[in-house]
Amino acid sequence: MKTKPQSAPTRGLDLPSKIIDALVSFLQTQTTQRGFERVVYGLSGGVDSAVVAFLCHKAFKDNAHALLMPSLSTPKSALKDALELCKSFHISYSVRPIAPHHALFKDTHKEASLTRQGNFCARLRMAALYDHALEHRALVVGTSNKSERLLGYGTIFGDLACAINPIGNLYKTQIYALARLLQIPSNILDKPPSADFYTGQSDEAELGFSYAEIDPLLFAIEQNPHLDTNALIALGFAPALVTSVQERVAKNAFKLEMPTICVV
Repeated sequence: MKTKPQSAPTRGLDLPSKIIDALVSFLQTQTTQRGFERVVYGLSGGVDSAVVAFLCHKAFKDNAHALLMPSLSTPKSALKDALELCKSFHISYSVRPIAPHHALFKDTHKEASLTRQGNFCARLRMAALYDHALEHRALVVGTSNKSERLLGYGTIFGDLACAINPIGNLYKTQIYALARLLQIPSNILDKPPSADFYTGQSDEAELGFSYAEIDPLLFAIEQNPHLDTNALIALGFAPALVTSVQERVAKNAFKLEMPTICVV
């Protein structure tokens, strides 16, 4: 059953005017306030990290550095797209493969599922980013969008970790709109969103719905947290979509919280 949201819940998904200037200013201000001049981020060949790459390049030029960290499951096309992006737009980068560490993990943990391997690789990439940050006195910039964060579609202390995140309050559909404004190349813009946990993996296939269906519902829930399941269905959202998204948001809310400290 396709989602048929009314127009009202989707109007807030339009990008604010001067969004690029606002995000670049955010990066510059937040980095300076923390006493840094350089930033580093992971570049996967996907649209989210490509958007962050463009924003960081606008904000810091050569003081922004991209790390390309292919694992055993990274498609050759993804690495190729990331390399072409850096070379075409003069983005400072280095390649730090994590495939040898991934292979060692697989050999040591032969029973590890694809998801477990993917989480290991996500945390290894973040370790590499923070190691680079320490070596070069740089701030780690995140590349997770709002849809992923709300759905829990990310690895805690992996891709969800960072010091600052310019796109963390933008839904996935807004990321695509921003990517078009930034003139991200079509080979990146048109590919299916994927965490590359395994060959052929697709975000939307695993979620069971497209981001074009999910984002208006997430927005409606955020703007009207008092609405229950029936009220959301009455707005025109498919029952299966509402149930799936509500369950995911509730189940993964802990990923957005700071660690709980015991008060003594």
